[in-house]
Amino acid sequence: MKQLYVRDINNRAANVDVSLQGWLRARRRSGDILFLDVVDSTGLIQCVLERSRATKELFSLARHVKPESAIEVCGTVVSHANKPREISVKSLTVIGTSDLSISPSPRSDFDIFDPKLTDHLLSNRHLYLRNPKIMAILQFRSMLTTCVRRWFEDQSFMEFDAPILTMLPLYDDGSAMGIDVHGDSAFLTQCVGFYLEAAVHAFERVYHMGPSFRGEESRSKRHLMEYHHIKAEIAFANLEDVIRIVESLISHISNHCSMHGDKIFTTLGVQMCLDGIKTPFSRISYEDAVEHLRTKGFDIVFGKGLGSAEEAELATLFNGPFWITGIPRAVEPFPYCIDQAQPALTRVADLIASNGYGELLGVAEKIHTIEMLDERLAEKGKGGDSRYDWIREVHQAGCVPHAAFGMGVERLIRWLLNIPHVRDAIPFPRIFRRRVYP
Repeated sequence: MKQLYVRDINNRAANVDVSLQGWLRARRRSGDILFLDVVDSTGLIQCVLERSRATKELFSLARHVKPESAIEVCGTVVSHANKPREISVKSLTVIGTSDLSISPSPRSDFDIFDPKLTDHLLSNRHLYLRNPKIMAILQFRSMLTTCVRRWFEDQSFMEFDAPILTMLPLYDDGSAMGIDVHGDSAFLTQCVGFYLEAAVHAFERVYHMGPSFRGEESRSKRHLMEYHHIKAEIAFANLEDVIRIVESLISHISNHCSMHGDKIFTTLGVQMCLDGIKTPFSRISYEDAVEHLRTKGFDIVFGKGLGSAEEAELATLFNGPFWITGIPRAVEPFPYCIDQAQPALTRVADLIASNGYGELLGVAEKIHTIEMLDERLAEKGKGGDSRYDWIREVHQAGCVPHAAFGMGVERLIRWLLNIPHVRDAIPFPRIFRRRVYP
């Protein structure tokens, strides 16, 4: 098993012998000296081979080994003032030869966001995962999700594994991804909120991080067929409670990632968005938002959902993320509370990212009385639908006021890293009108 990594060599004393396994990124020659750029998961180191100190066979092997080949280099650590350490090569072994010819080379320095390369990079994602910039985004993703889990644990939330197969779509059946399960029509989960709603009456604070699936086509920069959700529910809580919890979480994530992601930001050549650190976030009511949009020439009426263009216009009013509160009941699905003071509205708010990145997440005060649940089921055309019987039973068995939020992992990463599309924030993106490959 590999014991030594590139990052370790920078902490080793000079003039010690090391053995490093990795991949050949590039090779250069200057007269009788070969420079081999060797990479592993932790970085890059230059390995130097001088003809005068090598056998004819070793020098020839180093001259002809193909980039992307897996190799083992043995040699001595060399230290230079104000320069990264090198390895003076004594021997080289080819572990796995690279026989593929692909351009640009996966580990080379190129613009991974160039629209001209998009199709090529997606079709060969299994190889371009090795690209340092794609690696940096996925390392950021890992850091972020680890941070989220630790925050939830610190706030006494229990992680709860909800099923991916379900009979229950959150919205209409057509908006979910349908499958056949032993002759029964079912769906890949669109939202685990129904299951967290059952769990919250046992554990009081629960969260879930996992995949969700969208059957309704959308080709915007913030939609995928398969994406990851951060979902949480809190018992004995209302809308204001969950807003405060989300603001605390976003601020914590922003702080943590900004302090620990310097190498990632340098590799990507970006500055992380810090707009989420300062709380509380600004707010605008849905009604005021519609009024403002009308003054700007948008053709929008009360009860219509806000799209990317509308959200981008509203973002110009604020210096950071902001809440749109009081979403109409015509827009929101049935599990969310009606605002008793304004029955045309729900106790729901959407958090919109700064800089035109659109909706990040939604929070909601959820229905806890069977009467309101039945009213909303009927309103959404689900009254008498036996698939929802167990949801009704939860509301008949000591159901308490509870609140929830749901946030897309890829949307959050896209905003924080200022990258063009959510497809860049997931290892293997599943995109509408594109075959599932690789």
